[in-house]
Amino acid sequence: QVQLVESGGGLVQPGGSLRLSCVASGSIFSLNAMGWYRQAPGKEREFVARITSVGVTNYADSVKGRFTISRDSAKNTMYLQMDSLKPEDTAVYYCMANAMARGWPPAALEYWGQGTQVTVSS
Repeated sequence: QVQLVESGGGLVQPGGSLRLSCVASGSIFSLNAMGWYRQAPGKEREFVARITSVGVTNYADSVKGRFTISRDSAKNTMYLQMDSLKPEDTAVYYCMANAMARGWPPAALEYWGQGTQVTVSS
């Protein structure tokens, strides 16, 4: 199995910053693309950012220039640096990883963390 655990969420004022972390653990054969998604109150879950195993990144238009995604392959950890936060960034942020667990049959699956709350309010 592959487990994902997010951390770093909290309450921050508009214009402030937070850094989210996502640690992958378990019987990992390969950890491929990883990404962040969020779901605001009363809204659908949306894509935020992704990063491939070789460091290629993509961002949602709403966060370009403000958020930075990165990963530390040696630690199986992904980060989301969030700067210039706005009230509309308030949401539960979820970590996602495309990974292949050790075992048979070989298959790449999507794994999700439990989410971490980010609240931007004055």
